[in-house]
Amino acid sequence: MRSQDDHHRELTAPTGAREDPEVEEAFERLLDEGEQRLHRPLVPLIATGLLGGIDVAVGVLTYLVVDARTGDPLLASLAFTIGFIALLLGHSELFTENFLVPVTAVAARCGTVVELLRLWALTLVTNLVGGFAMAWMTVVALPEVRESARVAGSHYAHLGVSARSFFLAVLAGAVITLLTRMQHGTESTGVKLAAAVAMSFVLVGAQLFHSVLDSILMFAGLLAGQADYTYADWFGALVWSAFGNLVGGLVLVTAIRLLRVTHRVAESRAEGQTG
Repeated sequence: MRSQDDHHRELTAPTGAREDPEVEEAFERLLDEGEQRLHRPLVPLIATGLLGGIDVAVGVLTYLVVDARTGDPLLASLAFTIGFIALLLGHSELFTENFLVPVTAVAARCGTVVELLRLWALTLVTNLVGGFAMAWMTVVALPEVRESARVAGSHYAHLGVSARSFFLAVLAGAVITLLTRMQHGTESTGVKLAAAVAMSFVLVGAQLFHSVLDSILMFAGLLAGQADYTYADWFGALVWSAFGNLVGGLVLVTAIRLLRVTHRVAESRAEGQTG
């Protein structure tokens, strides 16, 4: 039981120095995992990224099947959540899942900016490669989903560069980074699964602009044939959405949450893990 002196010291300590055991534990988990991701060898890094694209594409497959058979986008969005369950239980990663965790490690000098950029670039490219392969197999194996794929892909390909599309991308980055933080705040698999289902439903149900997920939908539409957009439209959408995702994940979630543990970040930086 805490004494009155302990309580007084906590109240009079600087805000950044107050201890919150749950926040402290989550920070340690983020730091440990972030360092592992940044220092991951090339082959495992590529494999993890490919699996991330494949796993989330399973959710896209389910989304397209339910949408084609029911015409209900919200029901299809709920079905999509299987993709994020696969990401969690399969221990794969999306590009947008690498904002909070490795950035925390870089801020604490457990990794470098070069390592962070390497992680982002390879994860994004391999996510897209894995997703493209799955989209191709989906539209070949299930021709009944082709019209749904064309409609869904067209929506994201034609969002264009605007305040609306930018904020849709910012919100998508914030939602996924918040999901990452929620899952690192607990060791319960059940709670992590609940967060994966809830936040992925928000992502798809609200039609937020997510660089990898929406690229897979656009791939499916293009591979289905007779799409009213091109690969150039897809690439433009990818660049714009990835930029918005970065802003949402880094500014709205990562930077603000690091303010809660500035004392721990300072302690880690002072230890000089990377020299």
